[in-house]
Amino acid sequence: MHKIPVTVITGFLGAGKTTLLRHLLQNNQGKRIAILVNEFGEIGIDGDLLRSCQICEDEENPENNIAELTNGCLCCTVQEEFYPTMQELLKRRDKIDCILIETSGLALPKPLVQAFRWPEIRNRATVDGVVTVVDSEALAMGRIVGDLEALEAQRQEDPNLEHETPIEELFEDQLACADLVLLTKTDLIDQENLTKVKQWLSEEVPAGVKIISSHNGEVNQDILLGFNAAVEDNLDSRPSHHDTEEEHDHDDDINSIELVFDSPIDPKSLIEKLQTLVKEQEIYRIKGFLNVPNKPMRMVLQGVGNRFDSFFDRPWLSEEVRQTKLVFIGREIDKNFIERTIAINN
Repeated sequence: MHKIPVTVITGFLGAGKTTLLRHLLQNNQGKRIAILVNEFGEIGIDGDLLRSCQICEDEENPENNIAELTNGCLCCTVQEEFYPTMQELLKRRDKIDCILIETSGLALPKPLVQAFRWPEIRNRATVDGVVTVVDSEALAMGRIVGDLEALEAQRQEDPNLEHETPIEELFEDQLACADLVLLTKTDLIDQENLTKVKQWLSEEVPAGVKIISSHNGEVNQDILLGFNAAVEDNLDSRPSHHDTEEEHDHDDDINSIELVFDSPIDPKSLIEKLQTLVKEQEIYRIKGFLNVPNKPMRMVLQGVGNRFDSFFDRPWLSEEVRQTKLVFIGREIDKNFIERTIAINN
């Protein structure tokens, strides 16, 4: 039988990977797509969000369409959880046209691709391509790599610049591994800044890698799928900061915390508190579900920097407990401080 093509969707926290996957599922053009989500944090917010779109269905067992990893980034857990999960998906290869893997925002893509060299996997699946999703507004504002012009000037002065932060290394590794770079949130910046972002990225990505813009994850699947790159066979052409290391070290200061509240919460009041909170703590991402007073539907909340988006995704199910669940991802964030700042129960 032919190998199942696997597309790896990578990118920084809040770049829009989940939005992209939702659009692909909702516009699957008859393709039978399996989704594998690598979640950073105990509460599988992204996986639950994908399931709630109710597009990918399995007559025998709907929950099997999404295999969600919840115990860390893939490059650390690949031998413990990714392998058996892929094995289960490959048992159903006759019911799957392609597999999409959304990596954690803190995961390096190359170690994941290396796993497809294992004989038990490579004989039945191939990495068709790697798509790196980039938040154009965040990049233009310097939220990931600092001011673009200042960073470029600094690199020109010292081409052998050392002491890069782990976040910068992660971003560069994601770009170096890409077959396609997808720019999101381009409607939030003007044409001049968008041109600067594209020009800067074009010098950072491998030769021949295209950079395209998207809005709300709306990209034709023919652009995202079908690279036929067999990435696992040409990893030498995709350099990484960790190529010479037997094991790579993550930024140990990065942590995630989760909060669960039974009391209903007013979204406007919560967002105001969260906007204050991100000024006082180095928080990269906030996401979760809100139990809004007197509303029959669940609200999805997603925040990057001081920008927050929210929408009602579906009614609360009769068998589920109405709770507010929030996941915070950042650097040395203090759970007690966050609880006191939010003070939902007060």
